[in-house]
Amino acid sequence: MQEDPSYNESNNQNIVASILQTLPRESSLTKIEYEGPNIALYSDNPVYLLKNSQVISNMVSIIKKRIVIRTDESIRKPQNEVLDYLNNNISNDVKIDHAFFDHALGEVDLYVRNPFLLISLIEGPGSFDLVEKTGWKFRFRKTPANMDALDPIYKILSKTSNERIRFYKEVGERIFRSRLDELAEASLITLGGFAEIGRSAILLSTQESKILLDCGLNLCAKEPSEIYPRLDITGIEMNELDAVVLSHAHLDHSGFLPALFKYGYSGPVYCSEPTLPLMCLLHREYIRKAGDRAIYSLQDTEKMVAHTIPLNLGIVTDISPDVKLTLANSGHILGSALIHLHIGNGDHNLVYTGDIKTGNSILLGKPTSNFPRVETIVIESTYGNKEDVFPDYYVAVQHLIDSLNTTISNKGTVLIPVPAIGLAQELALIIDSYMNSGKITETEILIERIIFEATSIYEAYPEYLLDEVKNRVLQGEETPFESKHFITVELQVLDYGPAIILSPSSSLSEGPSLYYLKQISQRPESKLILTSYQIPGSPARFIQEGGRHVSINGQDIQINCDVERIEGLTVHSDYSQLIGYISKLRPKARRVLVNHGERTKVQNLATSINRILKIQTQHPSVQEAIKLI
Repeated sequence: MQEDPSYNESNNQNIVASILQTLPRESSLTKIEYEGPNIALYSDNPVYLLKNSQVISNMVSIIKKRIVIRTDESIRKPQNEVLDYLNNNISNDVKIDHAFFDHALGEVDLYVRNPFLLISLIEGPGSFDLVEKTGWKFRFRKTPANMDALDPIYKILSKTSNERIRFYKEVGERIFRSRLDELAEASLITLGGFAEIGRSAILLSTQESKILLDCGLNLCAKEPSEIYPRLDITGIEMNELDAVVLSHAHLDHSGFLPALFKYGYSGPVYCSEPTLPLMCLLHREYIRKAGDRAIYSLQDTEKMVAHTIPLNLGIVTDISPDVKLTLANSGHILGSALIHLHIGNGDHNLVYTGDIKTGNSILLGKPTSNFPRVETIVIESTYGNKEDVFPDYYVAVQHLIDSLNTTISNKGTVLIPVPAIGLAQELALIIDSYMNSGKITETEILIERIIFEATSIYEAYPEYLLDEVKNRVLQGEETPFESKHFITVELQVLDYGPAIILSPSSSLSEGPSLYYLKQISQRPESKLILTSYQIPGSPARFIQEGGRHVSINGQDIQINCDVERIEGLTVHSDYSQLIGYISKLRPKARRVLVNHGERTKVQNLATSINRILKIQTQHPSVQEAIKLI
């Protein structure tokens, strides 16, 4: 974060004074602290403030800042007493499995088999007040089938409690200081992911702030200079960055983030709640596979976790003296977010889509298209060519059903290489649903371990899913992600017989999918189904375009199995959907910047938006500067 030798506390003192003048004596405040982008009010009578929410609403309207209620440390009961109280006062039907105490925030994440039942008990007549009885605030989560992806994060948060308290205060003091310059200037520098896919990164610079949007890797790049974001061209040191904001967890958007901490970054990372465990899962997997070639270590990822401040969607949050952030659903994967930045005193409003899906999904809702203001939008163009138009969703699903049934009837094995997060979960539920209804012949669905771990995070954050799926997760012990057809595997030796395999990587360049491809490649009765976007130069792209003899990591593979491409089941938007999104964006954007696509695709989409919608468009390359105001 930027050092500020002329730091002035007057603005902070005004905030504190306004709070003290507004709150009644019954609130029993013990202290007021900066907690990252929040103002934390500590009280030894927090129930009063929690019950009288209008008092807090009035205060927020005065100071225009986010306020959170915290329990004073003096009233927090010891963990063993809290657990005894919960076990003695909550019905056995609820089944508490895990409780994680965050001493930095005074919160407990309580994992239970039936959170819907627990919430109804707590909110029902004659309920008890957990905060009053224990001195802790509680968040209730569904116990997933597997906690392996979540446990490491809680361990890091536990051992960094004191460090995080200091960190939150430091971040808050930087955010809420008085502005040094009222001059309205802002620009973007493209550091990666423009006229290419991978290493997404954009630097927003204002008179007050330097904010990095995404920080990805391009693991398919041939040249070393094309693997990492071009942070070297900015002329800034790591400690000059005020914040990093992530759109979602995929490595092409988050994969370089731990390296920032390795090289000196010590500021905050903002993302949605599910993005933190999802990206940590992918970072650990990257380190495991890369070994000595990994560009960062587990210790670097631990620093990242301790400095990450997860945000709920739809909440306006100050992240610097002159920038407010709001995250909104992008429909791509669990927790993926559109990034809306309100710069200055409304001088400019920027929307960065990251990856966006506007089509049908059985898991996620449609992306947000209404904002208070939008002057500039940066939109992806993975499928930006005029020819990139998907078939109807249900036509694509029927194509998948027919293809699977044909191979299963021939006693063949189907390999579907997918990203571990997003498409894997969509396809697993689609296939299981149609298998349950009898439309797909019953067989085993083999799911590689990392997909299983990622799916457990979907179970833990059902509030980010469509209502139908969310309710099924919350109301029963079994979830839609648990099925008799699903079998978790790890580099399994395949039998000769029918099965469906979901395995990363989608590009077939590495990982378990390559291991399974070698096993089925000589079996004419088996099939490789490609559903994902394939990066140029990747083995899957070569096979998709008709290649049948491929060399991968020095191994020659002859493809004698059947190969089929099914379009329309991706977690991106096609050409028409991207133009449709821009057309219904409200208010209408004044300028569109097109990124995240092959050069011909970004050029085509930019030209089409300009011609059809009469909006100024640009399709920058990496290492370009764009003036916003």
